[in-house]
Amino acid sequence: MSDYAHHPQEIYQSAKSIRELYKHRKITAVFQPHLYTRTRDFYKEFSDALSQLDEVILCDIYPARELPIEGVTSKLIYDQLKDGVEKSMIHKEDVLELVKKRDFDVLVFLGAGDLDNYVPQVTQILKNKNKQ
Repeated sequence: MSDYAHHPQEIYQSAKSIRELYKHRKITAVFQPHLYTRTRDFYKEFSDALSQLDEVILCDIYPARELPIEGVTSKLIYDQLKDGVEKSMIHKEDVLELVKKRDFDVLVFLGAGDLDNYVPQVTQILKNKNKQ
């Protein structure tokens, strides 16, 4: 699945819906924060929303029209995720390799950056795995 959710409230609602659909399954989200200012202003809210999921894989911030802000990285969100949530950080360019190496029960991509460009390739990787 892929969801354009890029604000904490949108992520909260998306996570809630996915959790209702897949009550007893492990849900993994790959999240690419969108904008340095939004990450700076809402990292705690992002962490709370993402903490509804079982595993969170954070990518680097998609800057869009912004320049980096010193000290503002995905690690702000990572550090605030609730205990019990599996978490990791990767570069966006490593997502396809991660999907090739790992098995997922439910996988969702979240964010308004360019991470969703990988969805067709991820879909193909997962289809090929299911054929084996």
